[in-house]
Amino acid sequence: MNNPIQIENYKIQKPEIWAGNLDDAALISKIRDSEFARKQIDEGKDYCYFLDKKYFTSNEENSEYACMAYTLNEPGNLERASVSDVIVEENEVYLIHRISVLRDGVLIDKIPDTGIKVLDSENQSSGGILSSNKKINITIRDLRLYDVLILEDSRVKAFTERDFLRKEFSKYVWVSPDNYWAYGSFKFTFINEREQTIAYKKTFFRDGQGNVLEPEIGHLKKGERFVIEEENYINPVDAGREIFPFIDFATESTWKDLSNYIVPIYSDIFSKSYLPDFAPNLIQKLDEITGQDEKLQFAIEYVQNHIYYIFNADEMNGHKPQEPSVTYENKQGDCKAKSVLLKVILDYIGVDASVVLVNFHTDYYIRYYLPSLLSFNHVVLKVNYKGQEYFVDPTIRDEFGLIENRGFMYFMHYLEIKPEQVLKERAPYRFSYYCIDEKVELNARNSTGLLTLTTLYKGNRANAMRRYFKSTHKREIIDSWNNFLFYGLNYSSDRNGTDVRTVFKDATIDIISDDKKLNEFKIRYTANIDNPYYTDPQNNRFLMYFDRNVVKSAARDFMHKDLPFWHNFDREKYEIHLSTDQKIDTEEKYTVQECTINNPYFDYKSRKKVTKNGASVFIEYHPLVNLEIPQEEFETFRKDHHQVADSNFGLGIDIIEPGLMNMIRFSFKKRFK
Repeated sequence: MNNPIQIENYKIQKPEIWAGNLDDAALISKIRDSEFARKQIDEGKDYCYFLDKKYFTSNEENSEYACMAYTLNEPGNLERASVSDVIVEENEVYLIHRISVLRDGVLIDKIPDTGIKVLDSENQSSGGILSSNKKINITIRDLRLYDVLILEDSRVKAFTERDFLRKEFSKYVWVSPDNYWAYGSFKFTFINEREQTIAYKKTFFRDGQGNVLEPEIGHLKKGERFVIEEENYINPVDAGREIFPFIDFATESTWKDLSNYIVPIYSDIFSKSYLPDFAPNLIQKLDEITGQDEKLQFAIEYVQNHIYYIFNADEMNGHKPQEPSVTYENKQGDCKAKSVLLKVILDYIGVDASVVLVNFHTDYYIRYYLPSLLSFNHVVLKVNYKGQEYFVDPTIRDEFGLIENRGFMYFMHYLEIKPEQVLKERAPYRFSYYCIDEKVELNARNSTGLLTLTTLYKGNRANAMRRYFKSTHKREIIDSWNNFLFYGLNYSSDRNGTDVRTVFKDATIDIISDDKKLNEFKIRYTANIDNPYYTDPQNNRFLMYFDRNVVKSAARDFMHKDLPFWHNFDREKYEIHLSTDQKIDTEEKYTVQECTINNPYFDYKSRKKVTKNGASVFIEYHPLVNLEIPQEEFETFRKDHHQVADSNFGLGIDIIEPGLMNMIRFSFKKRFK
């Protein structure tokens, strides 16, 4: 070994009694060729002879054990096996039981050829994320193609006082294995050694025809085990269109019991936190603001922008928040700390607010999980103001506006920290304002055109665009608009490969206004264009502008058997005005075509105005968002989006070329069209 001195992050030792003990003879007997194994290897895949996983939980520790043997027939897998990393949390130890290879029928111990380094884990080490995680780098020398690698290891997480929640509650989600691998033998065991009963819920398992079965719930008392075992196994899941089967293991409880458990932890903090006692300077600033709307805006933006967000990974699995006085004094805290401080400030100004638990990453799955406080990884604030319900994330920076104008947070499930609460679902939402309100003007005269875009962004869009203009070079911003317009004006079809800077001459983009109370950000783009017309292969000329952002490709292309479509589009409004000094076809089908869609989940309307030298289209898109489209209604929803894409997302006008022959040709074409 390169590391003769053992350190606390890893050890080399035999497995615990609960994990079992496999001697060399028994190990070799499990690595046997079979018709199933040969079929996978002949197809060019690596093959796992066996995988034995165990999860052990008690009130003192959580442990995971794995023993596996797999081929190294693919160079990529050989490289990954030769150098690998294991991330361990604070007070977690990585235990190595066995590293061996079976080569030409001979079992070779590779621990003497193994180098181990313990490093600080640099993942997400910037941006206010603190972590005591360590990265254990493992290098195994002299692994060869066609070896069979045997790994046996464990991870043991001993609980400290800071892990009070993990001591009290257990949660573990088993997910069925990757469907690349074929397993001669696959076994998973969950071992409960806690005093409390563990419930388990099997979800998205399927019958022989691939139909999802109803969830199955069971219970494990102390000392009991749950076992899944398969022989000659390949996971049959269609990974692109199906959810992998999973089993949620959690300490048996109800949402009401959990809310009642956590409420005293927060109530104790609030009972001894009175803003005038620790923040007199902040009180003075609040008292100087006369309007309640403005006080609320100031309070939110103070906590978001003046209190630095610190994500402490070692404390997020507990729910004991930092006291607001400490957060205010140190000007930093995690999501719990910032949410609690903001609530104390809102209590002072008389605005009703409550702390809520969320998990944006697994929001969809929370409904399928068993009740557990460990299902949440983030804390935000729910604010009730003037009869409306708002959610505010105090960890976000550079958000602006009175509360009704601020960005909207998309998520569905949350647990409010109040007595006797259950898991709640938010109601669907309609924007009261247009997130994008854009006016496009293209005036073509002789052989040149003047293009002007005036765009008003609001809510999330205003916040995002404000950040973009702040952090991005002006030339890069203009190039981005140029590239977008190159396709919107259909120049990609008749002058593809042309440098867009030579197409859009003297292009400028400027901020016209930035209202941080209304949270409105207005910009204007202008450019001169030589030859503003699109010319088809038959030398017909067209003036056109189609905004492909209006076409919701995510809705049109969505395909999934299990996941419903999550509807989160913005409310939008567009005016497009095209004018020319040439005659146009005022009766052309697509030029005059209008559209009205009244879907339960969005309203869409386009209206046209056509003159002898130009046309205008007025488009409005008003969705119902923050919801899932039921699968039985999705095809109608998709069909209506296809209708939007059928030339209803912009405007095109046909030019009638001057001259007698052109007029005759045009009349002939119209007559026999």
